[in-house]
Amino acid sequence: MAKKYLKRVCDRDLEERLEAFGAVHIVGPKWCGKTTTAKQFAKSFIEMQDPDKRDMYMETARIKPSNLLAGENPRLIDEWQIAPNLWDAVRMSVDRRDEEGLYILTGSNSIDRTEIMHTGTGRIDTLSMYPMSLYESGESNGKISLAELFEHQDILDDGCESDLSMDELIFAACRGGWPSAVTKKSDRVRMMIAQSYFEGLCREDMSDVDGVRREETLSRLLLRSYARNISTLATNRSIIKEIRSNRDISDTTFYDYVKALKKLYVIQDVEAWCPAIRSKSVIQSGDKRELVDPSLAVAAMGVDADYFNLDLMTFGFVFETLCIRDLRIYSGALGGRVSYYHDRYGLEADCVLHLRDGRYALIEFKLGSADIAEGAKHLLQIEDLVKKYNEKETQCPLRLPDIKMIITGTQYGYRREDGVLVVPIGCLKD
Repeated sequence: MAKKYLKRVCDRDLEERLEAFGAVHIVGPKWCGKTTTAKQFAKSFIEMQDPDKRDMYMETARIKPSNLLAGENPRLIDEWQIAPNLWDAVRMSVDRRDEEGLYILTGSNSIDRTEIMHTGTGRIDTLSMYPMSLYESGESNGKISLAELFEHQDILDDGCESDLSMDELIFAACRGGWPSAVTKKSDRVRMMIAQSYFEGLCREDMSDVDGVRREETLSRLLLRSYARNISTLATNRSIIKEIRSNRDISDTTFYDYVKALKKLYVIQDVEAWCPAIRSKSVIQSGDKRELVDPSLAVAAMGVDADYFNLDLMTFGFVFETLCIRDLRIYSGALGGRVSYYHDRYGLEADCVLHLRDGRYALIEFKLGSADIAEGAKHLLQIEDLVKKYNEKETQCPLRLPDIKMIITGTQYGYRREDGVLVVPIGCLKD
């Protein structure tokens, strides 16, 4: 019996892109559900990694790739990057047929653009996909819509209440948003998925991504160090130093391994927001360290959910990774892009969520209620800096933040008297 499809936030986005473009390229880490989602929209498909047919497909791709495109449209070509020339075949077919919604391409690792002749701009659009958010997995009740908050914040005037306890939040972060983990019945089995992902990543995927042999032990050490530094501004030098306390590693090797993890969509750092409100020398400009799913950090650290019951301080960093993941998902259809703000005076916003139309939100992540007031103070100070800048730079003023929000792991949400919104992650949706 086929498993019931769990709807994804990106479903509507994929449907709209198929109406607008000849092909859609879905990218994201393994096991996040790309193929399953694509099959909901495809009328025919080909799986390039099928071991029984791979050699035949590869030979066909080499001689006449257009033959692999024959089938009812939209036609899904799963893991197309195994035969990179399929990209150009799809682009050529879209040009010739001049129709929308012809192909869906899925891929679990990015390829060197030198392997293809044309970018596909205007013909092939790219859709990023992530492991499941708490709303997609059914753990957020979805009482507060991110999109609606940008339209009218008074939806929080009556407050909201999360159904997610702290223990359940910790479990959800440690289990991760992998669809195969979400749908399992046993909690013990659910927790095995992320660990299996981590093991396979270090043992096989790090080498398979581009055919370069990489050491499993070194992959583990690097990911463990990265995991210990998630949601921080740790520099590459500090991470290399930490790895070297266990194993010698050259700078070249470190950057090669990081590049492989980015190609696998595992490392997804957050860039800095550097507005003109401060001198550029004052604002921190390094990337904030993040992994695509909090469960990978937990697996790399070698701990479990019980560990965090006694170490909520460390879980606070894992919680931030979960929130970044969910915000990327919820804001996808709005053209969302995440960054952070931090300066040497200690003023910060854990996340600055920019929409494609120019609107943006200043966001702090606070696991408990004790730090909400401090977080709100930071957000208001950043807004005040923007106002002061605009008083001086009247010709090119900066837009004031449309939302000032603190996302928490607590039960209750509300709007503070100072206008800062407090929203439990267990209430948020797209």
